[in-house]
Parts: sequence; C-alpha cells; structure tokens
Amino acid sequence: MPRKPRELSPSGFYHVILRGINKQTVFASSQEKSYFLKVLQRMGKEREYEIIAYCLMNNHAHMLIKTGSMPLDVSMKRISVSYVYYYNKLHNRSGSLFDNRYTSVVIKNEVQLMICARYIHNN
Repeated sequence: MPRKPRELSPSGFYHVILRGINKQTVFASSQEKSYFLKVLQRMGKEREYEIIAYCLMNNHAHMLIKTGSMPLDVSMKRISVSYVYYYNKLHNRSGSLFDNRYTSVVIKNEVQLMICARYIHNN
C-alpha cells in the first residue's frame, strides 16, 4: 500500500524529526553534532530553508524549519544523505542510519509555531 502524501504547509513551517534506525545513537559525540549543524547551516545558506529551532538528542533530531526555495523533501534528503555519508565514513560502516522516512508535522498558525519552538527548546 503506498504512503499517503505529506501535507503541505501554507505557512512553510514544519516540525521535522529525524530518528535513528531502531532508536540507534546517531549523534554520540560533539564532533558528530557539530558536523550535522554545519550541514544544516550550509544548506540553509543556499536558501533551501531557515532553521527556527533545533535540538539534537543522541538518537534523533528535532527541527523547526521554514521552507525556502526547495521543497522540504529535497532539503531533508540533502541533509540526511550528507550526514549519513559523513557518519558512515567516520564509523567505517555502510547503509542507512535514519528511519525509513523523516517525520514532518505542519505548523498551521502562530500559536502552533510558538508551542513547537518551546517544545524543541525544552528537549
């Protein structure tokens, strides 16, 4: 059965979650977290999106993103592929690192935006 298409946000804001396969640790060191943040920053500068809030946990990441010139799915693919390539090379491994598909929740209004930002910052 095919997946349902993602809901598009009229505001362009999304709460995005990337989770490690089987809740595997994906950000074990400050070096790994730093690299992931550099990927976010580099691609954000290319006007793909704006990061409003983020939280990197050991086995997942929360991001509040406002999309830009690229659709969210394209941006998330570029982020995850860049990080997985780095992670696999660092740990001499191959294959997937993140769950099959990132989670995205549409932010529909300013109240939801504030609630989501607070949730991410309190993680």
